[in-house]
Amino acid sequence: ESLFGGTRVLFKVEALQKTGSFKLRGALNAVIKEIECRNADKDASSQSALQIVTHSSGNHAQAIAFAACLKKQHAVVIMPRSAPVIKKQAVQSLGGELILVDNTLRARREAAQRAVEQRSNAVFIHSSEHPSVIAGQGTVCLELLEQLDELNEDKTSLDVVIIPVGGGGLAAGNAVSVRGVVGRRVKIVLAEPEKLDDAKRSFQEGKRVEHESGNDLESVADALKTTLGENTWRILRDLVDEVVTVSEEEILRATRWAWEKLKVCIEPSAGVGVAVAMSEHFKAKYNLSTGVKTAAVVLCGGNVDIAATVSKMQASGVL
Repeated sequence: ESLFGGTRVLFKVEALQKTGSFKLRGALNAVIKEIECRNADKDASSQSALQIVTHSSGNHAQAIAFAACLKKQHAVVIMPRSAPVIKKQAVQSLGGELILVDNTLRARREAAQRAVEQRSNAVFIHSSEHPSVIAGQGTVCLELLEQLDELNEDKTSLDVVIIPVGGGGLAAGNAVSVRGVVGRRVKIVLAEPEKLDDAKRSFQEGKRVEHESGNDLESVADALKTTLGENTWRILRDLVDEVVTVSEEEILRATRWAWEKLKVCIEPSAGVGVAVAMSEHFKAKYNLSTGVKTAAVVLCGGNVDIAATVSKMQASGVL
């Protein structure tokens, strides 16, 4: 594909997972671990359901609702009012209790804290900071490397992996997996929207930073609004090679390309990784002349409001 400068690009499709994204991997692992901890506590009633509280712009919300339902627990999910309708409806259809708040991280965090304080037997599972969530997400690239074996290719045939980053759970878990299995020879590139560039600025400044004051967080990549946390930042700081940002138009063009060429209905947050692979920066740095033959992009999810996304494509001249 000429759009990738001659490099072979593989796609790890998480859009076909239950709940439509990779998030179920971490959510289910975390819910199971919380249940095990509760059952190990002799003072806790093994019969009372946990109140699983979280805040999310959508994909983690659905994953927690599904995992809680599967394990017969109760999910309490705080979401921004601006979250796609399809994601809000999915949480409710899975039996989750939905609480809507303003489109700020502060509003989400405060609502989650109140939910935990007001309920008995409540636990908070962060979308990216919870250690069991990070560990669960790390199975994406473990699976990718196993699939290379199934294609009769050595794991060392992979040169670069591109991972979308928001809160960093997916990126951190898989940075650990990749480094643990194939070491430093594989480059790890994080993909981020220009409008939600806290990871890029964190690497530039050498410390974790939040979104800049006044940022309205209005990106088509709505699943990447969360900033890096202390846990994910420490992992990514030490294990990732670089962060590449892309514009809203680039994200929409890449999303359209995936719909048309891959026949996979990804959401724009997954399109961020594709956009990075198509970017001039990436193609100039990671190509055949620099020893890069194969790259992999994690297509993190497919929970897309098609009508709204098409409307944005039309407004941007992408469609």
